[in-house]
Amino acid sequence: MTTAELYARLVRSPADAADGKLSPAVARRVPANGLRQIAAEALQSTGDQVVNPRTVLPWLFSALGVPAAMVGLLVPVRESGSLLPQAALLPWVRRRRRRRWVWVVGAAGQALSAAAMAVAAAMATGAVAGTVVLLALTAFSVSRSLTSLAGKDVLGRTVPAGQRGQINGLATVLAGLVAVTVGVGIRLLGDDGATHLAVLIAAGALTWVAALVVYTRVKEPDAEPDPDAAGARWAARAVALLRADAAFRRFVTVRALLLVTALSPPFVVALAAERGAGLSGLGAFVIASGLASLVGGRLFGRWADRSSRGLMSSMAAAGSGMIVVLLLLLALPGAGDWSLLPPAAYLLLALAHTGARVGRKTYVVDMAEGERRTEYVAVANSAMGVLLLVAGAVTGGLAVWGPEAALGLLALLGFGGVVMARRLPEVGAGRT
Repeated sequence: MTTAELYARLVRSPADAADGKLSPAVARRVPANGLRQIAAEALQSTGDQVVNPRTVLPWLFSALGVPAAMVGLLVPVRESGSLLPQAALLPWVRRRRRRRWVWVVGAAGQALSAAAMAVAAAMATGAVAGTVVLLALTAFSVSRSLTSLAGKDVLGRTVPAGQRGQINGLATVLAGLVAVTVGVGIRLLGDDGATHLAVLIAAGALTWVAALVVYTRVKEPDAEPDPDAAGARWAARAVALLRADAAFRRFVTVRALLLVTALSPPFVVALAAERGAGLSGLGAFVIASGLASLVGGRLFGRWADRSSRGLMSSMAAAGSGMIVVLLLLLALPGAGDWSLLPPAAYLLLALAHTGARVGRKTYVVDMAEGERRTEYVAVANSAMGVLLLVAGAVTGGLAVWGPEAALGLLALLGFGGVVMARRLPEVGAGRT
């Protein structure tokens, strides 16, 4: 089977696909470039399942006796660290003629950071281990901001609209398959947590090495470097873009409201722990995340190519609705004995989060072209870094009164996301 035949089997091209903006030379390379980006993104997503601040790293901290205060820093450091620097890094990226090398540098940084976490897991305990892991996670997150910026830019310049969502979706499916396998393996290994997790994280570091090797083979058209890209004025430019571009501002607002699917799963885990029910071990968490990717990746990828706006709206509704149903069921007499309820809710929220991620990643790639696309990605991600810190602080404060209070607020935000997403214009293949 040729590369073109394999790509055609995996990725559907709409009859009215708008690929005229790609040059003939780039269009000929779409199958090879698409498959390489699927493989590289799948390898990166596989590593993400291993260095996961919602599942693996908290479990590692528990095994190493890290203070509880440090556990609470994992998600904010991972998420904000990868989002906040993007507007500041944008001028440097825009001065690069070939953006794939930016992605390669970011992947190398993530590999080294994961390796440092593995060393800490094997050789340290307590606050020392926690400090090393958090510092490595900070470096990891900054490196991830590079792959985020460059990856969307390269995808937009090498694959036509109508196929980009499927690229993201297929990578998610492959990573989910690996995650389910890893989760089953963890459940079979036993309870020697720190040792096994150190080996697992070290293996995860190798996935980024493999990913960068694959990504070096992507053949992208040269971008026109911008030697005058504003470095010191990035913050002012970001604010000006948000003020001037109403459609982009609405997208950032919708993305903020989609945090319902990102921030709610840890509170569901807390509910399970409080009630003595729940996920029997780390393997169950990883399996749930992997199943969500495996089931949702391909489905949501095709949905995103039809209407990424509709996908975001539907996932906001699904996440919020799931939270409301969970809270109502837990309020019923005897609900404390329903041990499978929190794990099932975690799986469904992870599925909604998978759809939300595929939808918003596809939307931002499709809504603009060239350097404008890169600027949208950077500014949106930096704005989300700030909003994530605020949302994390607010929901963390509400959690003093119990996880239910934080989940209730997140559900309300998600329902707002449903309304706002419907006001977004259609982009990509869904544009009429």
